[in-house]
This record gives sequence, C-alpha cells and structure tokens, in this order.
Amino acid sequence: MAKSPFEVPNEMRDFAERSVDQARKAFEGFVAVAQKTAGAMEGATTSAQTSAKSVTLQMLGFAEQNVNAAFDLAERLVQAKDAQEAFALQAAFIQKQFEALKSQAAALSGVRKESEKP
Repeated sequence: MAKSPFEVPNEMRDFAERSVDQARKAFEGFVAVAQKTAGAMEGATTSAQTSAKSVTLQMLGFAEQNVNAAFDLAERLVQAKDAQEAFALQAAFIQKQFEALKSQAAALSGVRKESEKP
C-alpha cells in the first residue's frame, strides 16, 4: 500500500500532540492567574466596579472557551488521516465558533446593558 503524500509520520504526530498538550497546560495556568487577579477585585464597592468585574470574568470565561475549542481542534487535526478530514474538521470548527461568538457577543451586550442601568 502506497503512502499518501499527506500522511504525517508518527514521530511528528507524537510531537504535535505533546506540543498541544503543553500549550493547553500553559494556557490553563494563565487562566488560573487571570481569574485569581479578577477575584482580587472583590473589594470593589461601587456598582460600576462590580459590573466591570462581572464583564471581565465573563470575557475571561469566553476567552477560555474559545482557546479550549482551538486546542480541541488542534488535537483532532493532529489525528486527521488526510487533508480532506483536516479540511472537514476546520470547516466544522469555523461554523461552531461563529455560533459561539454570536452567542458570546449577545451575552456581553446583555451584561453591558444591565451595567448601564441606574
């Protein structure tokens, strides 16, 4: 059986898997620090500060969801058997992320409207 010109050698696939895992762990560490920093705003007393904290925490949550979705895609792409499967994975990811971003924008718009109320 002839090898496909798009076949990824096992060593390269293993390296890519380790790289994605390391990047995910580094990002999780970043998110933990960011959440801890946002939590330090706990002593805020005005409603503007409380609203800003709420928006910040929500945005951090969205960023974490989006980056984790990208890491999940990277893991699936590493396992793709050929270019056609990789393109299909990418297309599905783009569609799913577009819907997620619309939902996130709507949620942030709602948070901002709530924070603008007297």
